[in-house]
Parts: sequence; structure tokens; C-alpha cells
Amino acid sequence: MTNVDIQKYLLGLVAFVKNFPKRDFQIDYDLEADVMYINFGDRTKPAADSEYTDDDLIIRYDEQDEIIGFTILHASKR
Repeated sequence: MTNVDIQKYLLGLVAFVKNFPKRDFQIDYDLEADVMYINFGDRTKPAADSEYTDDDLIIRYDEQDEIIGFTILHASKR
């Protein structure tokens, strides 16, 4: 990854964070599984429900049907 690629990626991430309503989040990446986890708020809070999308994204919801995180499968291929 070049410096230009890193800069474009980080600028995209800043735009995402700036426009997303939840500010407290953690990002973890499992290199072996090629999975990225984005958790909002308390990362230990279990999901009450989840939705699997056609583009290998899992959206996790709490008991109030609020989004508490995303799981991005095949993250390096995006």
C-alpha cells in the first residue's frame, strides 16, 4: 500500500466517522480470517439480532433494534 493509498483510505474513514451518528467505536481486524469488526459503544454487548447482506456485511443490532456494529467479511478485498 502506497502513501497515497493510505491517505485516501484515512480521508474516507474520517468522512465516515464525521457523518456517522455514533462517535464511540472500536475497529478490530482479524488478519487470518480477513474480517473487520466495527463496534459502537460497549464492544462486549451481545447482539440481539443480525442481518447478513448480499455484499458480505453483517449488521448487528441490540434489543432496541439499534445498530451496535458491523462485521465485514473478506475485508481486504474491498
